[in-house]
Amino acid sequence: MEFELNQAMEVLRQTPYTLQRMLDGLSADWTESSGDAESWGVYDIIGHLIHGEETDWMPRAEIILAQGENRTFVPFDRTAQFGQLKERSLDDLLTEFAHLRNTNLEKLAAWQLTREQLELKGMHPELGEVTLEQLLATWVVHDLNHISQVARVMAKKYDLNVGPWKEYLSILK
Repeated sequence: MEFELNQAMEVLRQTPYTLQRMLDGLSADWTESSGDAESWGVYDIIGHLIHGEETDWMPRAEIILAQGENRTFVPFDRTAQFGQLKERSLDDLLTEFAHLRNTNLEKLAAWQLTREQLELKGMHPELGEVTLEQLLATWVVHDLNHISQVARVMAKKYDLNVGPWKEYLSILK
């Protein structure tokens, strides 16, 4: 499938609503933070998505589009959510994520990016040279990855309870 910004934005637009519907009304047993940077809970994943909205995708796109002398991205702290978002309800985090995402998508749409702009390059501090198209495509796949991660984290809560059916449940492997 060829990258098309409008199609990418379809997925990006749905992610907050997908997570809201998936998590709305669940008890904390399903959604609480793990408190462990190596093994995230649902709460931690939503915090990570918020941090990305604030410091990753759009700031990096702006660096690329500016084509300034220094096109190196600021390193992204993948575990910043563990120090930033404590004491807030999951509902608050989901609302904030939706707000930040909508704001970012409005800005992205307003740029009316051309094919030439999508080919502009920036410098990832670990991966090297990347294009704006690659950044935006990664944003989409990153969302899908974390939706999958939320489902996996939740499924593992019943890992020991499914008995012999575990053999058929690839999410538990």
